[in-house]
Amino acid sequence: WVIKGYIVGRQKMIEFKEVTKNGIPHCGLVYDAKMIPVRMTPRKAFQGWRYLEDNDAPPDRKQGDNMDEMPEKMKKELAELGLL
Repeated sequence: WVIKGYIVGRQKMIEFKEVTKNGIPHCGLVYDAKMIPVRMTPRKAFQGWRYLEDNDAPPDRKQGDNMDEMPEKMKKELAELGLL
């Protein structure tokens, strides 16, 4: 997921589902309920993980890294400096 210019998480896509809205068929995407937090990385919007090379994808955050306790502004500034 890219939120306000930062990659913050990823989710496994588990199914494509045919849906109809206003009489028009669409392809619905069903994701696993669990979002996996990743190292906050600045990135312009893009079309998904499938376009990222493995070495460009941010690593998963480690459990107990205390990132949730850090103020958002500080996280963004540190990420822009390449320190997160």
